[in-house]
Amino acid sequence: MSIITGAKACNPPRAGDIDSCTRNTRAELDVPIANIRSLPMNRSRGAFQLVPTGIGGIAGLGACLVAALVGCHPEAAKPAPPPPAVTVAQVARQEIALYNEAVGNLDGYVNAEIRARARGILQAQRYKDGATVRQGQVLFAIDPAEYRAALDLAKAAVARAETAATHNRAQLARRKDLGAARVVSQQELEDAEAAARDAEDQVRAATAQLRQAQLNLSYTDIRTPVTGIAGLAQVRVGNLVGQDGPTLLTTVSQVDPMRVNFPLGESDYVRAAERLKQLVGRDLAWARARFTKLEEAQAAGQKLDDDSLELVLSDGSVYPHRGVIVAVNRQVDATTGTIQLQALFPNPGNFLRPGQFGRVRLRRRDVGATALVVPEKALVQVQGTYALAVVGADNKVKLKRVEVGPSTGASRIVTSGVEEGERVVVDGVQRVNDGTIVVVKAGPPPPVATVPAAAPKPL
Repeated sequence: MSIITGAKACNPPRAGDIDSCTRNTRAELDVPIANIRSLPMNRSRGAFQLVPTGIGGIAGLGACLVAALVGCHPEAAKPAPPPPAVTVAQVARQEIALYNEAVGNLDGYVNAEIRARARGILQAQRYKDGATVRQGQVLFAIDPAEYRAALDLAKAAVARAETAATHNRAQLARRKDLGAARVVSQQELEDAEAAARDAEDQVRAATAQLRQAQLNLSYTDIRTPVTGIAGLAQVRVGNLVGQDGPTLLTTVSQVDPMRVNFPLGESDYVRAAERLKQLVGRDLAWARARFTKLEEAQAAGQKLDDDSLELVLSDGSVYPHRGVIVAVNRQVDATTGTIQLQALFPNPGNFLRPGQFGRVRLRRRDVGATALVVPEKALVQVQGTYALAVVGADNKVKLKRVEVGPSTGASRIVTSGVEEGERVVVDGVQRVNDGTIVVVKAGPPPPVATVPAAAPKPL
């Protein structure tokens, strides 16, 4: 008998094989062989089918048929997947610029509070709010009538004192003549000398009161001590000022140059301590001379001094003028672990204003000279450690653990673990393991490692 599946026939198993299969099935399922019986064969689509009865019979016969069919149709082996395609980049050695960056607050070089030192009614405001004013310019005027009267009174007191002094000097001269002739007593001569000295003292006291009256009168014209930008007036005309103390009227800020205060971390300060020692003599005159040299170097396209500072404004634009460090605070703040530094920036046109914030960049000297650089996305980070998938000459991947340094935006400095010129996987890192064979695709040239910064915008 032949067993036909579909329209394709194969040789049936031998009787012994069927008996063996049946015995195995009976032994495993413990089903009596009598439960399997042959029914009349049905012819369906050109195939004969055996119709068994009973659950045990179905299982046993199915096992025999599977064994026979496996012998007829062996399963084909699956082809191996192709090697993954990856993009690589070479480990490059570059000269890069790394910076210490901190948020700094801007302040005027001088902030002079203009206060009313004389009591009285504010009579006039002699400047426009927010205007540039010159040193000595009158900003406010207080009603001077009271102080002019006090000045006249002080002048009269001086005149009376001088008259009394003149009289007492004459009296003393006569007493001395009479004393020489022994007409007056010694006591009268001493009294005349004391009166003359007292009259001279009265003149000096009256003169001092006159100067005070003149000074009080001068306080009615309130002048600015510095050249700069005057703020909005805090008190308007007609108000009483100086009643309970010096009343703040406005503030004048000298804004060229600008002071910028920013923090530096303790570890960064330790690395930069040597370059921050040479600050003696860095006054305003020194800073203006440095500004001129930096402007000339920028105009000529020359390399700028590493000690100069960049200022990035709140909109991401880079301020076009460089600044210099002029002072370091005396101590490290124990709560923040930072030390305050003070820098000066030129401010032509008064573009910068007190109260602004900006990011200050100071170039580091400890790293960045001929450093090994790899793309940031080539790094594989696992539990705080970093590795690179290095592709050898045979296109086989080897995972190497590396030590990394600071980031420079799209790239990262590698301090150890790889050599210059080695190829590392940039795209497709997730598809490779140690020992994987890969197909290398041409990638872009190694990126130039630069500090991330927005392009300078015209001011």
